[in-house]
Amino acid sequence: MTQDAFLGGRLNLSQPRQGFRAGLDSVLLGAAVDRGSASLLDLGAGVGTAGLVALTLNPGLVGTLAERDPAVAALAQANVVANGFETRARVAEVDITARGLTRVNAGLLPDSFGTVIANPPFFDPARGTAPASARGAARHMTPESLDLWVKTAASTASPDGEIIFIYPAEGLPVLLASFAARFGAISVLPLVPRDGEPASRILIRGIKGSRAPTRLLASRTLHLAEERGFQPAFDAIFQGTGRLDW
Repeated sequence: MTQDAFLGGRLNLSQPRQGFRAGLDSVLLGAAVDRGSASLLDLGAGVGTAGLVALTLNPGLVGTLAERDPAVAALAQANVVANGFETRARVAEVDITARGLTRVNAGLLPDSFGTVIANPPFFDPARGTAPASARGAARHMTPESLDLWVKTAASTASPDGEIIFIYPAEGLPVLLASFAARFGAISVLPLVPRDGEPASRILIRGIKGSRAPTRLLASRTLHLAEERGFQPAFDAIFQGTGRLDW
């Protein structure tokens, strides 16, 4: 295990030294949650990074962290307690792609969450296996499985609720199709490592029940051009003093 600080030390999390480890994607996802949201569901929460980032930045928010792996869910629960979120967060050990009754019994009730977020597994299984079985399970997903994640987000989000995913840019066509079939007011935000480079990640946000059109937002650059480090707006997010605004 390692102890890792996020948001400039405002959040300290235990996570496995080997295998999938939460990083910048999880922080950006948590920082993208609307300030006015009251309830959050983090699908495939892992050790809880994205959800706990959102709770740290939104004092009025309460959250459910859904994770299917028992050992990882136990770590998420330990992180909830270690960071003082016992009254604002609960961990649900559940496979989010399971049948509806299984999810309901775990507390993932239909039409219940003002915000649903996810950082789904993203490496194509055809490209090879990950070094450890746990990492492989966390980072491999087919288009059909990805659509199930979006379907679960749609069923659990409240009317007018927001759904936010972060995903590699190459997976945008599949993810956008899943969102467009279920949500409106879709916003796609490309994230560029450095100026002049292709987007490596996208954040996508939809609103349940909206009929507003899709917007492709201007890309945002993460890293400084000539120096190590991040652009000021992203550095503020990673230091816990900024937000990702849509």
